[in-house]
Amino acid sequence: MKSLEDIMAMAQNVQAELTKAQANLDTIEVEGVSGGGLVKIRCSAKGRIIGMDIDDSLLNPSEKGMLEDLLAAAFNDARAKADAASQESMSKMTAGLPLPPGFKLPF
Repeated sequence: MKSLEDIMAMAQNVQAELTKAQANLDTIEVEGVSGGGLVKIRCSAKGRIIGMDIDDSLLNPSEKGMLEDLLAAAFNDARAKADAASQESMSKMTAGLPLPPGFKLPF
């Protein structure tokens, strides 16, 4: 069994790695798409919206409802991809840590 000092040092290392990994998430970009590519949303793995592209064909007042639906779908697609990128990044970081099954980081 490890001493209390070893466990505390390991916890501090984990905290430092988590902080570094969280900062890195803002540099990972994903793109959410809807309407067969008519609407595209770019965001970071942290969920920060970076930009969007809307096809000119959707900029018609009579298509307002469809555009709103496509934007929501693209945002949701981008968010799901950001969550997946974040999870993948965090699981790589915690792969070597002796954590109990089902233990999730960050706390």
